[in-house]
Amino acid sequence: MALVSGPGRGGMDSMPAEMRLFVDKHVRYIQSLDSRKDELEYWLTEHLRLNGLYWGLTALHLLGHPDALPRHELLEFVFSCLHENGGFGAAPGHDAHMLYTVSGVQILATLDAFDELEKRVPGGRMKTGQYIADLQDPETGTFAGDEWGERDTRFLYGALNALSLMGLLHLVNVDKAVDHIQTCANFDGGYGTSPGAESHSGQIFTCLAALSIAGRLDLVEQDKLGAWLSERQLKNGGLNGRPEKKEDVCYSWWVATSLAMLKKLHWIDGAKLTAFILQCQDPELGGLADRPGDMVDVFHTVFGIAGLSLLQYPGLAEVDPVYCMPRAVTARCLSRQW
Repeated sequence: MALVSGPGRGGMDSMPAEMRLFVDKHVRYIQSLDSRKDELEYWLTEHLRLNGLYWGLTALHLLGHPDALPRHELLEFVFSCLHENGGFGAAPGHDAHMLYTVSGVQILATLDAFDELEKRVPGGRMKTGQYIADLQDPETGTFAGDEWGERDTRFLYGALNALSLMGLLHLVNVDKAVDHIQTCANFDGGYGTSPGAESHSGQIFTCLAALSIAGRLDLVEQDKLGAWLSERQLKNGGLNGRPEKKEDVCYSWWVATSLAMLKKLHWIDGAKLTAFILQCQDPELGGLADRPGDMVDVFHTVFGIAGLSLLQYPGLAEVDPVYCMPRAVTARCLSRQW
């Protein structure tokens, strides 16, 4: 079982005048992704396999179809990506990396499968937690993606995300991590990948979410950042990642959820954003694209659906703005007495 970004059709010719979310079509699209092994794109995206599984599974839960994929096969694939050091690779045989490890932990959390991890690998939760903790730089507080040392605020956020879901935040120096985030802050209120890097909506999400997990949103210049984020909405209702760029469905998550964490989601036009997301659907084969008329993929599908959940689109499960997971899942994990 291995989901992956797959080809589809984003054409809108048959979209009815009254916009609606094609839930059943999206469910079938996600279910079909693992059956495309005769397509070149399936193998070209092998490096995204575990991420793709997290994207598809999360989308299905938000759509109200948590059992649409076979749980046993999902877990077998996840465990096949686990290394002896506790890290996860993108697929069997791939090196362990922070980004895939976070997806592995999120999938296990969504499936309530940490006990099964322990049965497979005694002390497995702690091994994975230690793998993540060992990637923190003790001097700067930031995190590397893997043993080769690339640093990025994505990895810092992923570390706090996964460790908090496993009840293991105490393994790292959270205060040092917060200090590093502050060095990435810019004059416009935003955050970049590293100190001095330009503000970008995706990196802003990672920094805000990490600060939220650490309980330090008080450090954010909230009105200034809220204004910068609200300026990301274009006339067609879509959101972009930074000034002068095109709209993209994935920013329906990165921008909107950052505003939600700041309690300023009302600073953008939610109705126009909803209409833009719905226009990016393939009404026949399912899935969402980056913008109307483009090919769909599972990455844009989950973040479009998560954006609709933030906007309280009828019938969708509530998404957690910090974790991009169903709120019910994160509530269960964060309240668990390990």
